[in-house]
Amino acid sequence: MNALFDPRYLTRNILIGMGLGAAIGTGLNLAGATPEAPGFWAGEAFQLVGDVFVRSLQLLVVPLVLLSLIVGTASLNDVRKLGRIGVKTLVFYIGTTAVAISIAMLLAIVFRAGSGFELNYGAEFAVKESPGLRTVLTNLFPKNPFAAMAEGNMLQVIFFAILFGIAMCLSGAPGKRVLAIASDLNEIVMKLVVILMLAAPFGVFALVGKTFAVQGFSTIAALGQYFALVLAALLLHMFVTYGILFKVFTGLSPVRFFKQMRRVQLFAFSTASSNATLPLNLENAEHNLGIKRAIGSFTIPLGATINMDGTAIMQGVATVFISSALGVELGIQGYMMVIVTATLASVGTAGVPGVGLIMLAMVFQQVGLPLEAIGVILGVDRLLDMVRTAVNVTGDAMVSTIVAKSEGEFSQEIFDAEEPVWEERN
Repeated sequence: MNALFDPRYLTRNILIGMGLGAAIGTGLNLAGATPEAPGFWAGEAFQLVGDVFVRSLQLLVVPLVLLSLIVGTASLNDVRKLGRIGVKTLVFYIGTTAVAISIAMLLAIVFRAGSGFELNYGAEFAVKESPGLRTVLTNLFPKNPFAAMAEGNMLQVIFFAILFGIAMCLSGAPGKRVLAIASDLNEIVMKLVVILMLAAPFGVFALVGKTFAVQGFSTIAALGQYFALVLAALLLHMFVTYGILFKVFTGLSPVRFFKQMRRVQLFAFSTASSNATLPLNLENAEHNLGIKRAIGSFTIPLGATINMDGTAIMQGVATVFISSALGVELGIQGYMMVIVTATLASVGTAGVPGVGLIMLAMVFQQVGLPLEAIGVILGVDRLLDMVRTAVNVTGDAMVSTIVAKSEGEFSQEIFDAEEPVWEERN
């Protein structure tokens, strides 16, 4: 029983929870569970446990992002350094997103995604109207920071936290006193993360069980080519693109990096939520990857909001798949437009609910594809979303490590530790 609640065995317990959830969920699916009639276990019991667990983690997101960014920004002590770090971070986030969607479209074109597929608009689909550029830019700036926190508008929370941190840097002694208080509060929130992580295997079991119960494998078989191409592009981007960038810009071992990221990736896969994974990713960055808090507390919350490589990959394959199924020839100009639109949309629509579908709708509108066609791929989207989230959080940590190494805010000793420090200290 002690091993079940021992943080040292968290990775193992999460894997057990995933395996049991997948097995029981598949059994429920074979017994007749469907999205329309999931039954008691999938529709009530699993849903309840999964929802409570995710909401428990999401309640930490706003205070964690706010305090982490304030502490990280104020700890830099130099506004010019903050600007340099910000530019580096944005360049890597936007650059990797452009590479991600390019890889996805190349794979889809080479393997002729959608050829021979009979398009059926029977699936239900609804997406909110895509915001205009002026609206997107205006919404970056909060008119009431407390309202932004209450509504969970993370871009506005980030903007306010950075401004507040800069003001603390410029305030001298008062700023240092507030920084000490904010640092203590941040430690308390991090400890709360550790406490909630003890329930992770149960939450993972319920979330994975629900997904496999209502989705099963029938929807994957119906869209097998699309599913396989998106999955291949996601894995290629995560292990090859990230691995090469990590090695080139840090000189460190990509194998060690992925080993230190395994718990975060498993958790992101099971929850399919970057926000829910954010507390664990922050903790892991400091205590397993060796990223100093001054960098990690700035780059990782920003990445959780605007870095959407996994979503961009889905958009690239989906666009080629649907256009081919409809017999629409996009051409080189159309493909370039998809890359530019998806890359910019990953930043511009970051604070909008249902961001993945809105971004895809923006891309479809840009190249003249019908929005109703998005409903065709929704059947397998939940399972792919789990992998996309793992890719996204890995990208956040990868870029953060590169930036930390370049700024001398990195601990080689922690990164090279055979046993994760986070586990030892608990």
